[in-house]
Amino acid sequence: MATNFLVHEKIWFDKFKYDDAERRFYEQMNGPVAGASRQTSGPGASSGPSGDHSELVVRIASLEVENQSLRGVVQELQQAISKLEARLNVLEKSSPGHRATAPQTQHVSPMRQVEPPAKKPATPAEDDEDDDIDLFGSNNEEQDKEAAQLREERLRQYAEKKAKKPALVAKSSILLDVKPWDDETDMTQLEACVRSIQLDGLVWGASKLVPVGYGIRKLQIQCVVEDDKVGTDLLEEEITKFEEHVQSVDIAAFNKI
Repeated sequence: MATNFLVHEKIWFDKFKYDDAERRFYEQMNGPVAGASRQTSGPGASSGPSGDHSELVVRIASLEVENQSLRGVVQELQQAISKLEARLNVLEKSSPGHRATAPQTQHVSPMRQVEPPAKKPATPAEDDEDDDIDLFGSNNEEQDKEAAQLREERLRQYAEKKAKKPALVAKSSILLDVKPWDDETDMTQLEACVRSIQLDGLVWGASKLVPVGYGIRKLQIQCVVEDDKVGTDLLEEEITKFEEHVQSVDIAAFNKI
């Protein structure tokens, strides 16, 4: 009877072992207690299988500590999830319904059929106007003839005006250097001889005396000539005819106008 009673009764027979393991665990974490160190350092301290058993107990105690910390983390997560669920329920309740209201239909009255206006009978005057319309375009032909005559007249006037307009004459500006024989040559008489040359298409311009050296001066004179009537060779030939005063003639500048 006593044995059966003890079997059904929850009695912790190995409690001293767990107490010893817990003490060892905290000693390892915080350092051994002075009294405990004296007891274990005595000759009565034993090693062997009991040491392995104590290590197992220490591991079990550490697992229990980790288990408790994990339980705390799980509880915190559950609380956070429950808060989120509550907040979601509140938002769903406060949101407007998804049921869209149907748009109101407008009643449209049927369209009335509009009758076309009655056509008035044509009067005799309108009939006469319709008869006057030329469907074959005889008026257009007369207008085309007038336009052609006007165009021909304008072309003829333009041709006459263009024929009366004088054609452009090609001209050139020439600067001549006329050199005397010596310093005793009368330069005034030399210039008068040069200007005495009169040709169709020749116009004399300004002149000046330019020193050459040793008291000798040359005559530099400007002229404008028509290219088709007067050339440089003709000018040199006419000027060099005055052999008493002119030694040579050079072209200092030649420009087209």
